[in-house]
Amino acid sequence: MGRNTRKRRTPLATKAIAASAALALGGGGLIWANFYASAHESNHQTWGGNQTKAATAQVATISCPDVGQKLTNVPGPARQGVATELANLDKQITEAYTRLASTRDTQAKDPSFVQNAIVGPLKEKRSATIDRIRIDIQRVGGSFDNALKQLAACTTQAANQTNAGGQQNNGGQQQNGGQQNNGGQQNGGQQQGNNGQQGNIGGQAGNGPVAADYVDITKVAPNVQGKPRRLRNASTGTFTTRCGVNANKNHNTDNVIVAPGVANGAHHLHDYTGNQKVNAFSSNQTFLQGGTSCQNRSDLSSYYWPVVRVQDGTQDFDQNADGGGKEGNVGKILTPVQAEIKYVGSPASKVVAMPQFLRIITGDAKTTTNGLANANAHWSCTGFENKVQLTEQYPICPQGSKVVRSFAFQSCWDGQNIDSANHRTHVAFADPASGVCPNGFRAIPQLTMRLVYNITPPTVQNGQLKNAFAVDGFPEQLHKPATDHDDFISVTKNGLANKIANCINRGQNCA
Repeated sequence: MGRNTRKRRTPLATKAIAASAALALGGGGLIWANFYASAHESNHQTWGGNQTKAATAQVATISCPDVGQKLTNVPGPARQGVATELANLDKQITEAYTRLASTRDTQAKDPSFVQNAIVGPLKEKRSATIDRIRIDIQRVGGSFDNALKQLAACTTQAANQTNAGGQQNNGGQQQNGGQQNNGGQQNGGQQQGNNGQQGNIGGQAGNGPVAADYVDITKVAPNVQGKPRRLRNASTGTFTTRCGVNANKNHNTDNVIVAPGVANGAHHLHDYTGNQKVNAFSSNQTFLQGGTSCQNRSDLSSYYWPVVRVQDGTQDFDQNADGGGKEGNVGKILTPVQAEIKYVGSPASKVVAMPQFLRIITGDAKTTTNGLANANAHWSCTGFENKVQLTEQYPICPQGSKVVRSFAFQSCWDGQNIDSANHRTHVAFADPASGVCPNGFRAIPQLTMRLVYNITPPTVQNGQLKNAFAVDGFPEQLHKPATDHDDFISVTKNGLANKIANCINRGQNCA
């Protein structure tokens, strides 16, 4: 699968931005006042001409600096305490967003409410939590960058400011840069607008997605670039492991990599294949005893990803649960009809075996507020995968075509660490042009995953998005497609890690 490294602005993208701008400017800016109108109120209703109130109505979500991404050097003895505090920061943001979404009428009447009752108190909580992180690190002799204290303050984002700047790319974007237009505003799931756009953040739970988050894939210009040229020492083999599609519905809302020991640390639901004993409280020893859904019983690795749901009015088993309906993840959970897990080689060198218990996260669950620097989402349709890959929009597939989400994990390892403080710096992507790993890194088998779904294409009727599908996520991230991500823990026995590497280095196709 080619990696997109350049941003394209297609005519379709320009039309989408223009439509969003028209919404924002329509009626002399009164579209923002409509944010508070109930379903029966006219789209032209005003609120006494109060410009401040109209401006307040633009608030779509809360944007907080990602403290965890800045913590690149946390001493081992402090890791658990710091992880717990980082999970507290996520919980605080989730709670603040819930308050933001449930007080829209109050915000309309009091333009200072968001700052005084939500953003201000959130800063105080975050300041205290960041200080506890400092204490955890310094207690074991580590150094703490006091500049991190400045990350306590959060801001609010308007619907046309999410993803750090309000630019949108219909043609798909991967890795390093790029920004997206959130495309609308929200009021408890009520939808307004024209030309397929919405005057709110939409969605069955009132926190996305919106019509602008979708594109007819047949109207997107090809954007997949060619693969690097293979060098003489390339490793050209593949190793496929068959682990099923989570038909047994092994789910939880934990994330043992990012938030070990914290229940509901992900704030969204995961599908699990491979290792069957993975939750917030699992350990390396637990993984070895976990059993596996993989046909190869020596593959105890954990492959997990956020579920996809269709928002058709259905309520699934977790409608009233944390990480589910209580946090804006609603609708019918869709099980993939196909899940392909394959390890591939490097076009530039041989690979070394993955170390036992290596953890890799690819993509970023918080791109709506973080921007796209770490985005690695790929959305497409069967029959289009070699031509079009989308990061910032979900595809609307033609009849007979299925939705595909795929991942290509980091394929370079620092040779020493199975994890890092921010869960990123111990692994890296190879150079997209040459396939060569950065200095100090060595090539490992690249994990690739391809998930295929039968999904009835969403439609826009009278300005309303019908039967939307979306990936689960943190509620304040508004179910944007760029937030898609995938998680992996390498656990093998009986020499399987070496067998995978040797197969790939010999140029064989193994399973």
